[in-house]
Amino acid sequence: MKINEDLTYNVKVIKAILGSDDVIFFEFLIGDVNAVAIYVDSISDRETMGLELISPLRKVNPDFPIKKIAKSVNLSNVSLKQTVNECCDDILAGKTVVLIDGKRKGLSADLKKFEVRAISEPPTGLSIKGPRNGFNESIKSNLSLLRRYIKSTDLKVENFQKGRYTKTDISLVYISTIANDNLVQKIKKKLEKIDIDGIPDSSYVAKILNERKTSLFKQTGSTERPDVLMERLLEGRVGIVVDGSPFVLTLPYLMLEDLQASEDYYISTYRANLVRALRIIAILFSIFLPGFFVAVQLFHLQLIPLNFLLTIVNSIKEIPLSPSVEMFFVLMIFEILNETSVRMPKYVGMALAVVGALVLGETAVNAGIVSTPAILIMALSGISIYAIPELVETTSVLRLICLIISGSLGAYGIILFIAFTICYLCSMDNYGVPYSAPYAPLIANDLQDGVYMNSVIGMEKRPVSIGSKNRRRQKFTK
Repeated sequence: MKINEDLTYNVKVIKAILGSDDVIFFEFLIGDVNAVAIYVDSISDRETMGLELISPLRKVNPDFPIKKIAKSVNLSNVSLKQTVNECCDDILAGKTVVLIDGKRKGLSADLKKFEVRAISEPPTGLSIKGPRNGFNESIKSNLSLLRRYIKSTDLKVENFQKGRYTKTDISLVYISTIANDNLVQKIKKKLEKIDIDGIPDSSYVAKILNERKTSLFKQTGSTERPDVLMERLLEGRVGIVVDGSPFVLTLPYLMLEDLQASEDYYISTYRANLVRALRIIAILFSIFLPGFFVAVQLFHLQLIPLNFLLTIVNSIKEIPLSPSVEMFFVLMIFEILNETSVRMPKYVGMALAVVGALVLGETAVNAGIVSTPAILIMALSGISIYAIPELVETTSVLRLICLIISGSLGAYGIILFIAFTICYLCSMDNYGVPYSAPYAPLIANDLQDGVYMNSVIGMEKRPVSIGSKNRRRQKFTK
């Protein structure tokens, strides 16, 4: 519906469409002509509106054309709107719309003012060395952080607005001279096809972008750190920034991506390789240790050293539960304590986790319900699972599956489980990139930053697996 020359009629229509008490209609005069400024009280900057928008308009000759009136405003983001629907969309987005009696167009000025969390170090991905700033829930702040790191004309930002009710801003970011054009177009088409009621967080977008919707394994990278996003863009990846979320998505995602912490590139190469080895050992412990312990007790006692076997026998001789049921019981107790500590208020949750674990563990052992080795094994597995926090969701489910299989088939079941998982991972690809690269298929160039990390100054070329247009990253001179 187009804007009418009758101001009273326009105001009546907009009130009928918006119908909310927090939408303010501020009436004022431009010369002797009536005008009204319409805005949402909670998300608009009223001070700037009065100084930079309404005050200049009061001094303008109302007989001027609307384009000339717009030029009198001391703001760089003023646009003209021809329809009522356009005006309503801008008002709900935090902009201020000015309608003038006798004019068929309205003025729209971007005067949004949201309460934004200050830029601070992100709670995930903490590092001793490196930048301490992190993304927050404002898309403008996040893009400004990225522009601060990448001062190049090749950094491109393409904007989308998705969500029938939320109209969430989404920005696709990439470096045009590095990112593969086919990758950019494929992700752009998927973003354009999004049709959903609302997008409260970037995880909604991640689920839509996943190529295997039912896969247990993570398929979209995410980070709260601008330096990590910068490095991934420089490798040829594409970033997706979602308004309202501090987590920025990156594609394509590789299986080993979360093994590589940002601090690895700021510390000694020797220390970085040691830490990466520890992360892999911790993940293997978290998934396989409970299942292997149960399998050994049920099917393969000969694998346990005699002294340790005597200790286990003495600790479990009066336990009424079978080893598999006992370990499953301990696992459930651990998961319940973990969930309650997260959902409870911060300080109460911390106390609950510590006291609950000590009291329940000690009481369960003394009551003869579970054995001390089972508590020890599950505690080691529970600690190890957080060596790579981004994979907790996947590894916790894999641990439960491994425990069930090992209790049924023993070590043979574990071997079959490992073989099936490896085959599945090797068969996956993510936007045309092998999921388990650079090891399946073997890509010699990309081994420089796999499980083993080469020196940063020795990584002359970008990863082949990502498929970037510009392969050379730096020119190494001795």
